[in-house]
Amino acid sequence: MSYAIEIKELKKFYKGAWAPALDGLSLSIQKNTSVGLLGPNGAGKSTCINILCGLVSPDSGTAKVFGRDCTTDKIYIRSQIGVVPQQIALFSNLTAWENFRYIGRLYGLDENTINKRAQNLLDRLGLDKHADKRVGRYSGGMKRRANIIASLLHEPEMVILDEPTAGVDVQSRTLILDFLKEYKQQGHTILYTSHYMEEAEQICDEVVIVDEGKFVISGSPRELVANTVDCKKLEDVFLHYTGHSLRD
Repeated sequence: MSYAIEIKELKKFYKGAWAPALDGLSLSIQKNTSVGLLGPNGAGKSTCINILCGLVSPDSGTAKVFGRDCTTDKIYIRSQIGVVPQQIALFSNLTAWENFRYIGRLYGLDENTINKRAQNLLDRLGLDKHADKRVGRYSGGMKRRANIIASLLHEPEMVILDEPTAGVDVQSRTLILDFLKEYKQQGHTILYTSHYMEEAEQICDEVVIVDEGKFVISGSPRELVANTVDCKKLEDVFLHYTGHSLRD
């Protein structure tokens, strides 16, 4: 079986924290699938993603992306993944085109390649008529879509998205989700975090629920709903396993 992500017994404790961010987390994600990494605030999702991206080193355990170790093969891994952070990772005083050309050059792409790839993505994500405007003047949904374009210019094998539809309107959310479905169908892998359970039900082949830095359960949304007592939707399953206590 071919895996995009393999995580084994990851542990991470931040100085001053009252509990481990990751406490022996293990999970695996197959290639060419769309997987939702779900958990309440403080469950360890962000730390897990930061380790996969090579931004944080674990205290113990291993994390691999496409068979390469995340602590020793950072350059290779970063060439294979695109990351869409929850924060907008663009220069607000530059136009979309200026942002994409700058980011494309960081990946070593030539101008013709950048222009071709960016234009295709601008067309698909409904920003073709706004590419010459400064990003700071974009609406929230436009910024989110531009954020996605920037992460895909180097045509990564996998994209990791952290709350990509937070604060956007229904039209932008629908466009983003439809695009992600198409992206997966083209043979790519998606790792997706969101607090919107209905989104995970729409686009994820599988969801992994984590809490308190540990693996809780995984499966397709339909299977989890069918196999969990008194649950009619994924949100019910999520609350069944993580509880109703506030996680501020």
